[in-house]
Amino acid sequence: MLIIGYLASALIGISLGLIGGGGSILTVPVLVYLFGVDPVLATAYSLFIVGTTSLVGTYPKYRDNMVNLHTALIFGIPSIAAVYATRAWLVPLIPNSIGSVGSLEVTKAVLLMTLFAVLMVFASVSMIRSKKEENKGQVPDVPQKFNYPMILLEGLVVGTLTGLVGAGGGFLIIPALVLFSGLPMKQAIGTSLLIIAAKSLFGFLGDLGHQEMDWPLLGSVTGLAIVGILIGNRLSRNIDGEKLKKAFGWFVLAMGIYILARELYFK
Repeated sequence: MLIIGYLASALIGISLGLIGGGGSILTVPVLVYLFGVDPVLATAYSLFIVGTTSLVGTYPKYRDNMVNLHTALIFGIPSIAAVYATRAWLVPLIPNSIGSVGSLEVTKAVLLMTLFAVLMVFASVSMIRSKKEENKGQVPDVPQKFNYPMILLEGLVVGTLTGLVGAGGGFLIIPALVLFSGLPMKQAIGTSLLIIAAKSLFGFLGDLGHQEMDWPLLGSVTGLAIVGILIGNRLSRNIDGEKLKKAFGWFVLAMGIYILARELYFK
């Protein structure tokens, strides 16, 4: 299982490099089911892995002028504040035993994994939709104009979700940057990587006083994911990312349904 886990760690990075997002949604399941990490701790590990890998992946986008620093700052501030507050104060406040629904005991771990699985289902729908459907109603290369109230709200929502489940949330951030900041799609993808990196790493800082970290495991998984994203960036020049994104979306949907079934019915 450890060998499969390390291979899956590299695949997380490869998928990020190939399709610009989505790979981070697999980090928590890989940590929980292949490495045997506690679900609550896995969400903290995921923040570090996703944040570091996204930061490395941001550089080639920045070099190609696909990162808008002004937008990243405006969207990132409320998102970073929300994810840090969630990890530092909200997650520790959730009791280990929440209650029961019929024969199912709802624990903190079950709650977080169920929420994560629901997020996976929504993420898969975003990936399965065709590019034509995603771009419907969008006007490319329009002059940039910020919708500050919606940016603030979206940043707080995405930050809170990231803090709870440890996923990057690119499938939420990219449409928000296009709709509320007027960014072209390619620049929105690059900018979202920087936002994901910043909020994930700041969120991880909120865990340092509450969790004992397995740094050798964390370092090895992160290192493999970074190697993966570099490989993925190279492969993306020769592979149709849209077709791959749709196929990966179906895989994420199947994984989300599996986690829901495992956590709610086969405990």
